Amino acid sequence: MFTLRVAVMWTVNDFPAYAMVSGWSTKGYMACPVCKEDVTSGWHAGKVCYLGHRRWLPWDHEWREKDKEFDGNTERRLRPREWSSDEIVEQLNRLDFAPFRKTVNRTRPSTHMNWTHKPMFFELPYWSKLKLRHNLDVMHVEKNVFDTLVGTILDIEGKTKDTIKARLDLERMGIRRGLWMNRDSDKFPDGYASNIARCVNVDGGKFTGLKSHDCHVFMQRLLPVGIRHLLPEDVVKPIMLLSRFFSQLTAKTLRKTDILQLRHDIVQVLCKFEMIFPPAFFTSMMHVMVHLPEEELLAGPVNYSWMYPIERLLGELKKSVRNRAKPEGSIIEAWVQYESLTFCGINHATVSFFPSFQKFPQPSSLSPPPPLPPIPVDLDRARDVGGTPELPRPHLRASRHHIAVLHRIGSAVRLLPSATNSDG
Repeated sequence: MFTLRVAVMWTVNDFPAYAMVSGWSTKGYMACPVCKEDVTSGWHAGKVCYLGHRRWLPWDHEWREKDKEFDGNTERRLRPREWSSDEIVEQLNRLDFAPFRKTVNRTRPSTHMNWTHKPMFFELPYWSKLKLRHNLDVMHVEKNVFDTLVGTILDIEGKTKDTIKARLDLERMGIRRGLWMNRDSDKFPDGYASNIARCVNVDGGKFTGLKSHDCHVFMQRLLPVGIRHLLPEDVVKPIMLLSRFFSQLTAKTLRKTDILQLRHDIVQVLCKFEMIFPPAFFTSMMHVMVHLPEEELLAGPVNYSWMYPIERLLGELKKSVRNRAKPEGSIIEAWVQYESLTFCGINHATVSFFPSFQKFPQPSSLSPPPPLPPIPVDLDRARDVGGTPELPRPHLRASRHHIAVLHRIGSAVRLLPSATNSDG
């Protein structure tokens, strides 16, 4: 007997679940859980958008002095500060939250910022000392960035961020006059988001049914090749740099120098995007990309901190659901069966009807059973369980493994009506 102790290293969730486990709401003007109250956000084209990525540039960078190419203002602010563990704990202890599962009809005070509750993880004695508590899931970030980028480039209805509201917002801000709406017609002027869907899909110009891994492959392998001769060079270069960013970020081996270079590259990409796309393009998923290299410095390769293995396991568990009225019970029952078979396979490794587990050691108290003699089976007279016609197959000698299985399945006995001990 021994005492098994478990430590929670970090959590891996999609962005909505991130808010529930971290206690920081991922909606509104302070949706970024890393920048917190120091995030640069504003109301553009009917929604909250997140700009100001020039703050991560060096202090003497030339882009800081440009205004019309960006949001109409020069940038003199430093990058958002990082909150220390003591500051977070002190603030959470000072705030007054509603009791759990109690609905309170009141507006959250401004002192709470985006805090909704104090997470239970802080009851662990070491949780407040961790530098990385919750991971931004690269899988979902990459998929959402892909949907936003491709939807805008291909002008896909419902997914493009280059809408009439976005063009009117550019006019309201007084920037990028060449992309303003033409008052004499309802058509957009020629620009970066021309409808090139006919080059990809003549029928609808849409991507439908793409999974996260499909977006992962398309973003890193196909997109740089597909847009090379379809868009202007100043648009293609940052997109190709973004593709390389995700390709290097998701590599199995990472060096510190590579991550530092990625941290520089993603800031360049986002700043170039601010000069190309309208503010409505910059959702919260576009903004959190700037924090991904920092997390990789703490957590290591992304293979240990994204949702792919979790999603695959959940997919396998969903396949075991037989009673849709009670899916949890079906999953538990299937998992118990899986654990039982795994246990039997390991502890009875040398039994002849478990040939795939013979690499595991056999306890000395158990000895393998004597080999079964080969029994010839007349397969010409055998019928399938469903009552199909007789199979005109030659006489074959069944192996001892097949016979062992057949002897243990009662419903399969009728398949052997003429088994004899002869070699016939």
